[in-house]
Amino acid sequence: MEISKSKRCELARKMARSAGMLGMTYFGRLETLKIDKKGHQDLVSEADKALEEHIRLHITDAFPDDSILGEEDGFSPGKNDYVWVIDPIDGTANFVAGIPAWTVVIALVRDFRTIAGFIYDPIQDELYTAYVGEGAWCNDKKLSVASHADITSGSIAVGFSNRSKPDFISKLVTSIIGEGGVFFRNASGALSLTYVASGKLLGYSEDHMNAWDYLAGQLMVAEAGGSVETQDVKEVLKKGGRVVVSAPPLFTKLLELTKQALM
Repeated sequence: MEISKSKRCELARKMARSAGMLGMTYFGRLETLKIDKKGHQDLVSEADKALEEHIRLHITDAFPDDSILGEEDGFSPGKNDYVWVIDPIDGTANFVAGIPAWTVVIALVRDFRTIAGFIYDPIQDELYTAYVGEGAWCNDKKLSVASHADITSGSIAVGFSNRSKPDFISKLVTSIIGEGGVFFRNASGALSLTYVASGKLLGYSEDHMNAWDYLAGQLMVAEAGGSVETQDVKEVLKKGGRVVVSAPPLFTKLLELTKQALM
């Protein structure tokens, strides 16, 4: 790994963990947590803002010429082709409700290509990492997508938000069940993507996610041997995109079911 990339990845690993630990200090006092509503089923807490500020400050101090795209504070342009893509708390609805299913997400993009991803689950103290061409890992364990790929032998995660097409999720879930499958949703798309990469889930489908929600996890699935829908990262950084990933033998079927649900 080249030195410039290695140094950034080292910082990303540290920031994912330290931001997660900072998040735990807020998670432990939910009764006093300040929460705002950005939109329908779209919450932001003081913890989200504090964690993103924490990460941004360290990135800016170490790599002042890099760009940063974060969920809470938007885009800060830099002077080179590196972009840090940050979701300080993926699963805010879970976080504010005291449900232990949330993560810190950092993706590193260079020249509009995702080159590294970091997702930290502080509840389980699990740091998921992926480096393009080098594999995906959870702590010291190398990840691999499910070896079985029969839709009837595992669960498929689904996601939806206030940006989803009306009836998308009901159609998709109905189709999955009709094929003999089981659906799973934990309200943290990033965490679900790590479960696909580690073989716990067969696949994941959502009609729209923001770049900070999924670029890191999408890379993890690919580096763990999974199939992912090809996308233009430059456009994804601006607008987000559809996410369909799975173990390879199931990919064509899951993509077909997703497209049918969008009709």
